[in-house]
Amino acid sequence: MELVQIGPVRVLFVMAAPPEYGPCLQALFRPLICGVGPVEAAISVTRALVELGPGRPDLVVSLGSAGSARLARTQVYQASSVAWRDMDASAFGFPKGVTPYLDQPATLPLALRIPGVPLASLSTGANVVSGAAYAAIAEDMVDMETFAILRACQGFALPMIALRGISDGDQEVGGIHDWTEYLHIVDENLAQAVQSMTAAVETGGLAALQ
Repeated sequence: MELVQIGPVRVLFVMAAPPEYGPCLQALFRPLICGVGPVEAAISVTRALVELGPGRPDLVVSLGSAGSARLARTQVYQASSVAWRDMDASAFGFPKGVTPYLDQPATLPLALRIPGVPLASLSTGANVVSGAAYAAIAEDMVDMETFAILRACQGFALPMIALRGISDGDQEVGGIHDWTEYLHIVDENLAQAVQSMTAAVETGGLAALQ
């Protein structure tokens, strides 16, 4: 893990698993590998931000793969919002997706924008979504970490960007090869999105992403 200085901004890149960290991204940064799923992501990112202390980043970028039944496979999107699909206390009268006694909506917006990278909504949960299960999810794409990383960032008042390349979802998942088959292309496209962010931040700092 390293912080990357981009113009006036210190950036921490966070990824879930080594298979997503291909040669194109390896040429740009060394990320925090947070582990798969919301629990591991929350633990890893919170621990890293505590350990960094006053040297914490100005921006956290969560990036990697996602599934989608409606977005183009291998293409990269930045999350305009993220929801936690596992949270369901509706039996007690809370709206699905709302964490009880936490003063936050079910869907959390992400305010920063990288110029030229298309937007899509994101759903985080602890399961791999496949086939007909997409019909129950309102968001455009699914992953297993971003909501948890955002909550960790909120604990330190840090802004976050989420970049996701679509690795699967256009057909029923038959095994891990359906996830890994196009990760090399996702790697290339994620690197291009990071370079677009870098160009903007070098010119105008975080203000260039608002």
